[in-house]
Amino acid sequence: MVRKERVELIPGLAGGKGTAEVHYVVEADELNGHGRMYAKVVLPPGASVGWHQHVKDTEPYYILKGEADFIDNDKSVTKVHPGDVCIIEVGQWHSIENNSNDTVEFMALIYNEKGYLC
Repeated sequence: MVRKERVELIPGLAGGKGTAEVHYVVEADELNGHGRMYAKVVLPPGASVGWHQHVKDTEPYYILKGEADFIDNDKSVTKVHPGDVCIIEVGQWHSIENNSNDTVEFMALIYNEKGYLC
């Protein structure tokens, strides 16, 4: 089977600033209860994914394009670039901000903690 990605514009993603463009690669029902999202997220300049917590799941980011500020669970800020992987463990908080003049793109996979099916 081959299908096209579904693209959604989400203002204030997780309470963030601006509008995120979410390109769903695999839909939640296609993850067979093991997770809820696999997508490419595009943040224009000034946009962000708000500070949020992962309960019973985790969400690594793989940076594809641009430079962003990743805010980790301890509120430390790290500049991330293409090829960087932001690890968010179960129960942790995080956010990401595009404070640059260029678009930021990253892959995001939300999958469940071991032994938990949704």
